[in-house]
Amino acid sequence: MDPERAHYFTMRCFMALLMIPGLKWLLQTIYQPSHLQGSKTVGGLRFTNPIGLAAGFDKNARFLKAMAVLGFSHIEVGTVTPRPQPGNPKPRLFRLKKSKGLINRMGFNNDGVEEMAKRLKKKRPEGLIVGANIGKNKDTPNDSAVNDYLISFKALYSLVDYFTVNVSSPNTPGLRELQGKEPLTRLLNSLQQENVSNKPMFLKIAPDLTHEQLNEIVDIVISSKFTGIIATNTTIDRSGLKESNEMVVGIGAGGLSGEPVLEKAVDVVKYIKEKSAGQLVIIGVGGISDGASAKQHQDAGADLIQLYTGLIYEGPAIVKKILKALKGNFQ
Repeated sequence: MDPERAHYFTMRCFMALLMIPGLKWLLQTIYQPSHLQGSKTVGGLRFTNPIGLAAGFDKNARFLKAMAVLGFSHIEVGTVTPRPQPGNPKPRLFRLKKSKGLINRMGFNNDGVEEMAKRLKKKRPEGLIVGANIGKNKDTPNDSAVNDYLISFKALYSLVDYFTVNVSSPNTPGLRELQGKEPLTRLLNSLQQENVSNKPMFLKIAPDLTHEQLNEIVDIVISSKFTGIIATNTTIDRSGLKESNEMVVGIGAGGLSGEPVLEKAVDVVKYIKEKSAGQLVIIGVGGISDGASAKQHQDAGADLIQLYTGLIYEGPAIVKKILKALKGNFQ
């Protein structure tokens, strides 16, 4: 089955199962790591464990109750844009089974911020932390991008626990240009001016930045009084894949996630930790599929971790397996 169709088919089936009396309790018993949890406070929020579901899996805040059953302490919804948009033409999601990776060029397909706000007003699972990953519409020019981010920020402000600013997806033309010093400073300062309750704020960055670019970004994030950085988004690099070059070239453009990006993501986490001298919260994302890869992010300096592609390949018990492997040492 086409990976995108498989994603929504699986989630529809899972949500239907949860409506059967007693089955939700049974699945929670199987998958939730209650006896392994060691709660921690990060950025002023209390997390029941360090593992979250990265943005992109639940683009429209449809699956909060379902995914909370699997033991995630936090779920990041989105990326959401002010207006609904269909995203890039299909097919746009591709499995790299040998490499345990995914290539996507989704293009911020989502129902728009108004629909997301309606869903977030419904009761959420107890103890679940929800973050909103916000972006700009494809047809919004970069010099007007701040307005798009502010629209979503204001619409969701009372409905989520933290925000993530996405300027690093490779699938929206020109978006990564917003990681430059001048546009990024303007964007982060504009959002922080509206952050009246001092909610935690994160910037999600690409794994393909130079040290010079990372130095600038760390300085801007600190000066803008953002809580921290999510490192990293998908990569445009294709080196080290186990698939044939013919297959990879045939897939075309898109962001690569999963095990192939682990080393790049960990390197960025480590660099930011050292450069920021501990002033920033770091959420490590990229290539996390087991306890060993989670520990690599931890040892590099990540305070929390998020995953997505690992869930696709390792299955619904991944949170419990990682926490068991870490033996409560991710504190």
